[in-house]
Amino acid sequence: MKRKMMSLLLLLLTALSLQAKVATYVWVGWDVNTTEESLRRDFKAWKKHGVVGVCVNCGMDKEKIAVASKVAHQLGLVYHAWIPTMIQSGLDPSWYTVNRLGQSAFDHPAYVEYYKTLDPRNANVRKYLIEKFTEIAGMPHVDYVQLDYIRYADVILARGLWDKYGLTMNGEYAAADYCYCDGCVAAFKAKTGIDIRKVTDPSKIEEWAQFRCDAVTDLVNAIADGVHAVGKKVSADVFPGPDSYARWMVRQQWDRWNLDAVFPMNYNDFYREPAEWVGRVTAEEVKSVAQQQTPVYSGLFICKDWQHKDKVIDPENSGLLPSEMGEAIRGAMAAGASGICLFTPYSMTEAHWKALDEAVK
Repeated sequence: MKRKMMSLLLLLLTALSLQAKVATYVWVGWDVNTTEESLRRDFKAWKKHGVVGVCVNCGMDKEKIAVASKVAHQLGLVYHAWIPTMIQSGLDPSWYTVNRLGQSAFDHPAYVEYYKTLDPRNANVRKYLIEKFTEIAGMPHVDYVQLDYIRYADVILARGLWDKYGLTMNGEYAAADYCYCDGCVAAFKAKTGIDIRKVTDPSKIEEWAQFRCDAVTDLVNAIADGVHAVGKKVSADVFPGPDSYARWMVRQQWDRWNLDAVFPMNYNDFYREPAEWVGRVTAEEVKSVAQQQTPVYSGLFICKDWQHKDKVIDPENSGLLPSEMGEAIRGAMAAGASGICLFTPYSMTEAHWKALDEAVK
């Protein structure tokens, strides 16, 4: 009898251990209908499915962050203050990136109107962002500040988006290639002797690509220093890879960032890849930060209208079917991920939640 009880206990502990390894996070935004009560209701519902933390986009609105983070802590959830970093509107026009055509993202953003990207090398931008993130990190219920859009605009869009914007991106096009402001051009010339404005095809200059990667890395690590100084942590939402996508698409060399957690946006439909791709790219991501032992949470894009996915052209309205959830989750975890993050829980149907429950248990 004693042996039987021990066996049952071991099975129970093993099951609990396996479940604990699939730490589930969610990305959610604060919209016009969000209230303290709605957050409490939603957080409770998601927690029943194993959600351990919430990444909430309140921008830099400290009042909203205070409410959302308080509710999260009252329910025992980890809180990431999810904030778009380089995408900002209404700041000094001189703070914005300039493309190869000489156009500022302030009034000539690439692709969509909101792509008003700041220059990570600009001293005023750096001061502004470091101060803002450090201030938010100092709030009592904020566990992490989460850097989103911590990058240049996509010089190459994900393959699934080409049709949406009517583009064939077999090269780096001038309108989306940043930053060619006077300061960046002069700093690069001083470092390398190359006047990048006189180069016929800047995409062939490896030092120029690395210069932009280093600019983002330096900014991230400066923000991290400020946040860590007040005893809080830093996470970031990044493109997959980094070498397979992030580094050459948006200048994110995030394996060199001083992060406490990383959330790669492994949105397979954006790259015209099947669900099993999530495991493959997660393996690269885990390996890239193995030395730093940075936890990797594989971001999953959920298809809300999944029963009509075959009629969806835009990948931003596509995503994982309930039948694909298990493969994506198991692939990510087998590759060494510390967990997953859902974009978004509001797209999760009852069938998705059931598939998730089965996958993690």
